[in-house]
Amino acid sequence: MDIIQITENKKQYIDLLLLADEQESMIDRYLERGELFVLEDSRVKAICVVTDEGDGVCELKNIAVTPEFQRQGYGKRLINYLVTHYSGKYSQMIVGTGDVPSTVKFYQSCGFEYSHRIENFFTDNYDHQMIEDGIILKDMIYLKRKI
Repeated sequence: MDIIQITENKKQYIDLLLLADEQESMIDRYLERGELFVLEDSRVKAICVVTDEGDGVCELKNIAVTPEFQRQGYGKRLINYLVTHYSGKYSQMIVGTGDVPSTVKFYQSCGFEYSHRIENFFTDNYDHQMIEDGIILKDMIYLKRKI
């Protein structure tokens, strides 16, 4: 298993990025300024984008696991790698997600805890209704982890 940072032609991974963030114009807001990592294990299994938010904070903007490899620990391995990789450079990692129990539980299992909520984020920023696990997304939930 290898985790590599991609610095050029980041859009080649757009199909996978769209699994976690369904609107390409939203991905375009952070992809080029973010650092893109790919977890490979004989092929691409997971991908993520991390941005510098200032004041010692980085944000996990996008993390996606290839559908047939979901729930096999690849997302958690990628997050653990990021925590080690950014340790010393940042003091905190944040992540914003929909208010969906399964997703929040995943991040909590990775050491994140509730930080704050941005009301109407999904309804105000996306051009279509966002649904995850049968739940219509409205507010963005932010979680944080010390690193």
